[in-house]
Amino acid sequence: MQIDLIKGHGSGNDFLIIDELKNDYSFSDSDRADLARLLCNRYSDLGADGILFVMKSDHADGRMRVFNADGSEASMCGNGLRLVARYVCEHHGLNKAVIETMKANLQISKQQDIFQDVHTYQVEISPVLFELKALPLNLNKPTLFNERIVKLSEELRFTALAVPNPHLIAMVETDQLQIDLQQRLSEKVNRPNELFPDGVNVSFVKPLKAGSIYVRTYERGVGFTNACGTAMSASSLVTCLTGLNEFEKVIDVYNNGGRVQCVVHKCEGTYSIDLIGNATYLYKASIMVNLDEFSFRLESRNDFSEQQIYERLQSESQQIIENAIKG
Repeated sequence: MQIDLIKGHGSGNDFLIIDELKNDYSFSDSDRADLARLLCNRYSDLGADGILFVMKSDHADGRMRVFNADGSEASMCGNGLRLVARYVCEHHGLNKAVIETMKANLQISKQQDIFQDVHTYQVEISPVLFELKALPLNLNKPTLFNERIVKLSEELRFTALAVPNPHLIAMVETDQLQIDLQQRLSEKVNRPNELFPDGVNVSFVKPLKAGSIYVRTYERGVGFTNACGTAMSASSLVTCLTGLNEFEKVIDVYNNGGRVQCVVHKCEGTYSIDLIGNATYLYKASIMVNLDEFSFRLESRNDFSEQQIYERLQSESQQIIENAIKG
């Protein structure tokens, strides 16, 4: 089977985009999981954090399904949604569109460049759920906001929420970023455990200055990533709820892959987040896949020039992180 794809990234969180809008691929869910495990392998000719399947929708401009590198399906991916937003907008000749995801139909739009000549899109992150059963998190309480989980850490305070991916957020100091605490904790809750039966994304958040934060995320099904869009959105919401940042104000969110902006909205007790950032294409490729043999061959690859431009944003962001976090 021949498959054409585009590799791209949002904040360094990289994905393979497979277009089912104009191509007559016929994938079962088992095929999608196998493709993710096969193509996303970092030791292969491609490698990625996951695959974005861009599909037709009966009631939106397009549909997104996300499969992580381990073959699991994610209910949402903010960085991936920006890539899908760009792909769908360019495919249909639109500046605004609606993308169907597993849990909700989400508004997306093309935006002014976040950095000169960097393709930029805004995507809606919702719904936001605080009920622990939505993650799920097995604690004898309905919600968890800025509280300790003794089984995980005696020093950290956590907030749990789903957007709709499950997230565990901790505000930390610099020294807590410099040790292996996050890795140990994240691996614990993403192996078989009593607290998080389905695993969870774990983010450490360090405030930098008013309106600016640094977020590092261990992503369920992936491991440490350059960035996780829903994690940065959830983290921004938590900083607003704790009074560190303000609702309806732009928050600069720095990550190891660059920088995005978030705006947190509150309306009648419900929340949503606008996630604004790059949608950068790396290359087009054509591959020949044999799933029966669990193998593929790279037939052709044509690079875009967008990464060279994005690296200027990334370099500036890394300098700010270096100065603020690593001293």
